[in-house]
Amino acid sequence: MGSEQYAYSDAPLTPSEDGRETGRKCRDCMTRVPYATLIATVMCCVGVGVFCGTMYRGTTLTLRLFEDVFKLHIKWVEPVQLTFMVVGAGMGGLGLMILFVGCLSTGDTRNKVYRTWRGRVGGRISCAIFMGITYLLSLAWLLMFAALIIVTLFYTLAWFQCQHIPQNECIEYNQFSFLFPAGTPEEDKRVCPGERKLFCKDYVNNAEIMFILASVSAFLVILSLVHYLMCLAANYAHIKDQEKFMDLQEIQFLHESEMSTLPKDRF
Repeated sequence: MGSEQYAYSDAPLTPSEDGRETGRKCRDCMTRVPYATLIATVMCCVGVGVFCGTMYRGTTLTLRLFEDVFKLHIKWVEPVQLTFMVVGAGMGGLGLMILFVGCLSTGDTRNKVYRTWRGRVGGRISCAIFMGITYLLSLAWLLMFAALIIVTLFYTLAWFQCQHIPQNECIEYNQFSFLFPAGTPEEDKRVCPGERKLFCKDYVNNAEIMFILASVSAFLVILSLVHYLMCLAANYAHIKDQEKFMDLQEIQFLHESEMSTLPKDRF
């Protein structure tokens, strides 16, 4: 009878037992995923990707517009385009690091990583540092969003001028003389019929679309940063409460140990 029981215990799992075991492992993995931080990371990556692409294209069209229409040579556009690429890479790296911190602060992973006092202190410090960085980046992206709104407004006004000013008249930009360098000839501040198609169709129309998309993507990045702040604050609280949870576990373990050592005759 004993050998039969041993053989039965070594038998492979039935399909139903194997399914339950697989389901349990799957549930354990799902509870370790920081869904809120993951959503914020997807929003951040999508927003930064669209922002970098549209801003690179928009600044290129703006540079060509000033060179071909207004005969101005701007040298600071290429460093700005390089800055966009660096910003994109930096934001992507920041998003992945915050996602890693979120994984360490979720589910059973938090119980294993932040079991010791040093681990909990390190986790709280890392969350606080990322919260500070995210807060500063939120302010920077708000300024960027405001600047994009102004640029988009200028392109929208130019598009309305292209639509409503007759084709045989010049579009005057003397009212925006503060945008031109000192000593710019008056004829370079207007767009005459010979340059209308180049100005309106090739540059203004396409650049306006690029800057509108860049504004929307910047707003999406701002939302993701706000989402990151909420997630980091929640992770900070979870790591802080982990110490209380560990103390409760120790108290419960000591209580169970004391109860097991008492003689059963007393009950």
